[in-house]
Amino acid sequence: MSVPYLQELTLQLAIGASQLDPSLRSRHAQWLIAQQREDGGFAGREGESDPYYTAFALRGLWILDALDSQIGGRAAQFLKQRLNRKESIIDLISLIFGAAIVELAVGEIVIPDEDVHWRKNVSDLLSTLRTDDGGFAKTPEGRAGSTYQTFLSILCYQLIEITPPNIDGIEAFLKSQKQLEGGYLEIRAAKRPGVNPTAAAIGTLKALAKLKPDEQQNTAEFLSEMQSDEGGFTANTRIPFADLLSSFTGLLTLSDLDSIPEVNIEAISRYALSMQSPEGGFVGFTLDQTADVEYTFYGLATLALCQLCK
Repeated sequence: MSVPYLQELTLQLAIGASQLDPSLRSRHAQWLIAQQREDGGFAGREGESDPYYTAFALRGLWILDALDSQIGGRAAQFLKQRLNRKESIIDLISLIFGAAIVELAVGEIVIPDEDVHWRKNVSDLLSTLRTDDGGFAKTPEGRAGSTYQTFLSILCYQLIEITPPNIDGIEAFLKSQKQLEGGYLEIRAAKRPGVNPTAAAIGTLKALAKLKPDEQQNTAEFLSEMQSDEGGFTANTRIPFADLLSSFTGLLTLSDLDSIPEVNIEAISRYALSMQSPEGGFVGFTLDQTADVEYTFYGLATLALCQLCK
C-alpha cells in the first residue's frame, strides 16, 4: 500500500528541516515542548487542549526530530481519551494523524489495528458529509461541497485505510471548482479563488493519484502571482499581506506541480524567518503578535520546503 499523503509529506519535511540551522531547530523545538499541557495535549492561543493543535505540535516536533517517548507517550494518552468523544471532522482527522505520528515516532498505539468498529464509525461519518456535487461538506447538513473539507475527508479515508467511494465524483467536483485563471474556489458561492483551496484541490488529486501537473499550468501561474513583495504568499487577490499558511500551501503546491522556478525561494525563506517570535515559535503574519503551535508548524514547514526546493 502506498504511504498516506500526510505521512509522506511529513517525512519529506523532516528531510528539509534536518538541513536547517541547529540553533533554529533547537529554539523552536524547546518552545514547542514547553507548550505541552498537563493532560498531554496542546492548545491554541486560548482554551483547552484539543486534537487539532496537538497534531500540529506533534508534526512540528517530529520534523525537528524532537519527539521523544516521554512527549509522545503523554500525547498518546491525551489522544486516547478523545477516541470516544464526538469530534468535528477537523479534530477527527487531527486525532487520527496525531495517532499515526506517535505510533511511527515512539511506538505508542492509540488506535489498535483490531479496532475495526471505530474505523467503520469514522467512515460512516464521512459518508454523511458527501454532497450531490461529488464533494464533501463541513457538516452533514451542508448542501454544497467544500474543497478543503473534501481534502480533509480524503486524507481521513487514507489514514483509516478505507477507499473513498465514487472517486470519479470527487474529480468532477474539483473540476467544477476550478476557475479560468487556474485557481480553485473553496465553495461554489465564493467570489474568487484562493491559494489554500487551490492547494487543497491539488493535494486531493495527488492523494488520489489523479494529479497531472502538465494539465495544471495555469494553476501554477495563478499561485506564482500570489507571491507578494513581502516574499510570502497572500491568501487571495484581495488580501494585501502574506501569511505563513498560504506561503506553505502555495509553495508545496508549486512543488507538486513541478513549478518551483516560478517563484523566488530565497524571498519565501526570508519571509518565513521574519515570522519567528524572539522567544521561539512563529506568528502567522506581519501584524500578528502571538506565536502558536499551528503557525510554528507552518513556519518550520515552509523553511523545510525551501531547503528541499533550493
